[in-house]
This record gives sequence, structure tokens and C-alpha cells, in this order.
Amino acid sequence: MTAYELAYSPCPNDTYVFAALANGLLEGAPEVRVHLADIEELNSAAARAQYPLMKVSYGAIPFLMDRYRILHAGGAVGQGCGPLLVARPSGSPEHFSEFAGKRIAIPGERTTAFMLLQIALGKRPKVVQMRFDRIVEAVAAGEVDAGLIIHESRFTYRSAGLISIADLGEWWENMTSLPIPLGAIVARDDIAGTDARAIEDAIRRSLAFARANEEAVMPYVRRHAAEMSDEVMRAHVALYVNEFTVELGHRGRDAVHALFERAYGAGVLHREVEPRFA
Repeated sequence: MTAYELAYSPCPNDTYVFAALANGLLEGAPEVRVHLADIEELNSAAARAQYPLMKVSYGAIPFLMDRYRILHAGGAVGQGCGPLLVARPSGSPEHFSEFAGKRIAIPGERTTAFMLLQIALGKRPKVVQMRFDRIVEAVAAGEVDAGLIIHESRFTYRSAGLISIADLGEWWENMTSLPIPLGAIVARDDIAGTDARAIEDAIRRSLAFARANEEAVMPYVRRHAAEMSDEVMRAHVALYVNEFTVELGHRGRDAVHALFERAYGAGVLHREVEPRFA
């Protein structure tokens, strides 16, 4: 099999899942050349079809279906793990709907978080785009009225004196009774079907290796976790790595269909999009 370039984020859930594969710890696994980047950088790279294998937001996938297919393994789908809208406790509007007129920091135009926010508000709010790890600081400093946080920020925003205005994952689950689809591994169309299946198998084996041999993979996870504490790092992995990471399954696919349908119904997407799975 060809050695493929694989791009994913340095967040603990991704580095945990891919540690064994990336570091050659799996016998007979496909060879990959890894590139790490922030999720919005990955979404932008996917728009250029830059890498054959990539982690991207489900919010970006409707714009990629003419060149990529969704793999059934390695993604971030789950419950209790959705993005949060946070703000300072003083001077914040009482009702979620009032934030439609406020300046909100978002982690990217094509993140699932921003797609969900627009669906929930029923309109596009005023936004300021910034890296996800800058948002809590910007809200606390009063640079923006609120922030849409993802990744490990959901574990740290309280220490900055912020409060949660809305849990968009909880809102989604209550509305649909489905898990929240956050991100997926996608395979470019020039990857043969047999290779895509071999890569899915390797991802599952890589995750199984990590769960059975954490002492072998955690140094890799920790190395890319910047100044994150071990407690937050492990909480991050526990929240975002789950049964849907092993196999998207019927409920996972139903959640993806529901997200795209509701985004179209809310005017976030301007055409109906049918997800393509490998």
C-alpha cells in the first residue's frame, strides 16, 4: 500500500487514537506521514484537498463531498461533548437568543460548533474568528461578548471566571435524541476502497493498542498537549474517544444526516447535502 499523508489535530483525543499508527507500533499497518494542525487549519486544507487523509469538522464536510468520503473510524462523535457558549457572568443577556446580536468569538467558520450555533440561534451572529485556545482569554478580557468553546476549553473556562450560557451538545441531544457529530476522518477520492478499509482497520487497531498500552502512547499525547495538565488531558481523551471512534454505526450516520438536514433547513447550508461514507 502507498504511504499516505495523514493530517490531524494535536488535541489529546486525536494523538491518543493515532499514536500507535503514527509511531510505527502496529505490525503490518499502512505507513502514514503525519501532519498536525489546528482544526480550522485542517478544514481550510481540506477545501484545497491538500491531504489524502484528514481529520475535519462535520461543519466543513458538506463542502467536501465532491472529493472526500467519511471513514467509519477515528472520528469524534458522542454525547455530553458538544461546544459551549460561554460569557462573563456580569452584563450577559438572560436569554440565549439575545446573543444573536452580540460579538461572539468562534473557532472557525466551518467548525461544527459554529454550524450548531447558527442552527440553534436561527441566524448568523456577529463573529470574530480566532484560534480555539485564545477564546476563553478573549472573553475574560472583554474583547468579545461571548465565546464558542471546543476541545479542552470546556474543562478550563470556569477557572477564567466565565459561565456557560448554552451547551449546544445538550441542546442537540435533546432536540434529536442522537449523538453530536463533531469531527471525522475523511479519505480523498483517489484512495482506493480497499486502501480506505485497510486504513479504517489500522485506526481501530491503533486505538485498541492505546487502550491496552497507555504507557507507550501517553508520552506522544503529552508532547503535543502543550501546557495542558494531565488531568485535563485524560478528561479530554475520556470524553471524545468512545464507541463511535471505533465504529460510527447506524446512530452515528443518522446523526450526520440529521446535522446536514437541519443545517439546510436553517439556511446554514444553501443546498441539500448527502454525506458519502467510505
